[in-house]
Amino acid sequence: MENVEVKHSKKIFWMQILKGTLMAVSFSLVAILVFALIIKFVGITDTLISPINQVIKVISIFIGCYYSLRGNNYKGLLKGIYIGLFYTMLAFILFSSLSRSFALNLTFLNDILFGMIIGAICGIIIVNLKKNK
Repeated sequence: MENVEVKHSKKIFWMQILKGTLMAVSFSLVAILVFALIIKFVGITDTLISPINQVIKVISIFIGCYYSLRGNNYKGLLKGIYIGLFYTMLAFILFSSLSRSFALNLTFLNDILFGMIIGAICGIIIVNLKKNK
């Protein structure tokens, strides 16, 4: 039987991941809506849409990691990977629902890998920010 301290530690671990994932998805939703308005009124070439969407993903994952991991000093890599993974999956479900188009393909797998790598990098950076101050 696990002791109470270990259970509490696991609960905090998963709550940080949930908080980071929800913050990342929330930011992403707002950023995509603003970007859609910019596209509508300014007009952006199709070649810029995909890179800007990737930048929005990176910023979203960074904000999610920052919001949930700042001041924390352990497991940034692992927590970042989970935040990137869950953000990518939740964003896929959300945006696929909005566009009414679900396509599980190589692009989705690449997005998951990309999200996990960005999450890992962000997690490492954020848990080490305090150490350098």
